[in-house]
Amino acid sequence: MIAEEEQLFVSVVMPVYNALPHLDEAMRSMLDQTYRNFEFVILDDASTDGSAERLREWATKDSRIRLFESDANLGPVGSSNFVVEKAKSSIIARMDADDVCRDDRLQLQTDVLHGHSEVGLVASAFEIIDEFGQRLREPELWRVARKSAFAPFGHGSIMFRRDLFHQVGGYRAECEYWEDQDLAARFAAVSEVRIIPLALYQVRQWSRKTQATTFSERHENAVDLMYRCVARLEANQSYDDLLLQSRSQSPACIDPRVFISLGSRQLWAGKRPILLRRLLRRGKLGPDMRTFSALIWTIWASVSPWTLRLFLRLLLDVKNARASRIAADPRPIRWSPTGK
Repeated sequence: MIAEEEQLFVSVVMPVYNALPHLDEAMRSMLDQTYRNFEFVILDDASTDGSAERLREWATKDSRIRLFESDANLGPVGSSNFVVEKAKSSIIARMDADDVCRDDRLQLQTDVLHGHSEVGLVASAFEIIDEFGQRLREPELWRVARKSAFAPFGHGSIMFRRDLFHQVGGYRAECEYWEDQDLAARFAAVSEVRIIPLALYQVRQWSRKTQATTFSERHENAVDLMYRCVARLEANQSYDDLLLQSRSQSPACIDPRVFISLGSRQLWAGKRPILLRRLLRRGKLGPDMRTFSALIWTIWASVSPWTLRLFLRLLLDVKNARASRIAADPRPIRWSPTGK
């Protein structure tokens, strides 16, 4: 653990857009960290629910808060780049405005960066909670252990070196709605990415968050692009050309897994995802496991979402039991999208 007199100065950054009524809990979980040497850079991204007024109240109570307000909504990519640019530290910790982090999160993550110069980004496992703070899903520790191009950590849990952020180009607008996955992959190309296999972070799934990701073609196309780009990663190939094509081309048919990915957010928020009709209309269907899984999932989710949630929890328990050694050893684990 870093001695108090050697503590790194950290910039915690948090874009905020309509985060009430959970904003206070997110603020409190960060300001009550055992690690105290940080500034809290916050952007209110043109909220309409009173978040800006609440943030002004917080700013009068704690001198570590540096509050900025935008007249126009910058969106997830623009607001994320903005807060990093306003940060004063070379070490950046991300926070999301409706989530919660454990009080030793910053301490454990700065220990990793302080002790390992080869690590450019450190994240943690995460739980999913509901709007009342009740745990909906355990951390997926089995994902930390497996080789996968999909980042097995929550976006809000990351801490990274600012110089590398600029080196890789920051958040990219072409990767809207999966900008965190894209950023993690580019960090892994220039440095080590490590995951602390402890649930230092809680991602909240609630009605307003899921409403922000409604099933529009824009969202569906974005997630489809993510799957196509991840396939390139798995083949150890660049996907920059796909990002260029996405500006001018909109796919007629998309990966069936898109509907599981988007529907999962509503499912864990306690909603009933109704997606079968969209899957049949837009999905790239065929005699394969992707199609079969998407059909079963969408039908099950629409008929009995609570039993699907129960099944997924039981399945997670089984997978985590097979990865029990991860839970027994809290040392950070290296992640690479290429498995190398």
